Amino acid sequence: MSHSNHINIQHHTNYWHIQFEAMASVCDILVDTDDENLVKRLSHLISKETWRIEQKFSRYQQDNILYKINNCEGGVVQVDTETAELIDFAAQCYTLSGGMFDVTSGILRRAWRFDGSDILADPAVIDSLLAHIGWEKVRWLNPVISLSYGMELDFGGIGKEYAVDKVWQLVVDHTNEPVLINFGGDLRVTGARRDNTAWQVGIENPEQHSQTHGILEISQGALATSGDSKRFLLKDGIRYSHILNPMTGWPITDAPHSVTVAAPTCIEAGMMATFASLQGEFAEQFLEAMDTPHWCIR
Repeated sequence: MSHSNHINIQHHTNYWHIQFEAMASVCDILVDTDDENLVKRLSHLISKETWRIEQKFSRYQQDNILYKINNCEGGVVQVDTETAELIDFAAQCYTLSGGMFDVTSGILRRAWRFDGSDILADPAVIDSLLAHIGWEKVRWLNPVISLSYGMELDFGGIGKEYAVDKVWQLVVDHTNEPVLINFGGDLRVTGARRDNTAWQVGIENPEQHSQTHGILEISQGALATSGDSKRFLLKDGIRYSHILNPMTGWPITDAPHSVTVAAPTCIEAGMMATFASLQGEFAEQFLEAMDTPHWCIR
């Protein structure tokens, strides 16, 4: 995916703000420090690592490992350790969600356009795609994977959160200064701020993107949000979320507009937020049963 390799660095009264674009998101890093050289070093390291991950796992690239896997046409592809870990995590998500979180379901994007219109997908197209969906059809024996013809993996549901955690590790290895990493609303902090106060994070109002629904305080761990506030269809008074049921190929209905979950790592928070959204009207009950700190907006 093309993006301008432009990094913006701004100094505020008591922190620095690094900003760049990756993974179809604005990436914001807040560094609570007086050390300008550290900020410049971090901006270089962080953007380089984020763009590396995007380049490696984006389905828009034609020269990466994902492209190789998705075009193996029944042949086998040997993957590196990092890719294997991501595939293992995807397999775990599939099992834990009872088959609802499925990285082979990305091809449903050919049937659906979540552009706010009232145009629903053609059931015949959905049915033809369902034949190529289902993690259980993937042959995965670490480090070798094989997909049958017509199948694809899409890491879109876990890639951004994975990148946040990788960048978090990079930051922790380089500095003890407090840092907040926020990739399009999926975020993780390295600790409380220098004055021991928590970071303040706004939860976006799904109806009015410029407005904040509420403020969360975070001094450890991660937050991730799943929801349909930006991508949905509306027909005959029914709102269709862009979150699809991989078994039917149809959108989940009656889920909260936005589900924000706190967890130790961003990839765990993202997984739980998505699992909850996939529960539709039972999202809140699911999160309560799992004893997961959460904020849902309906």
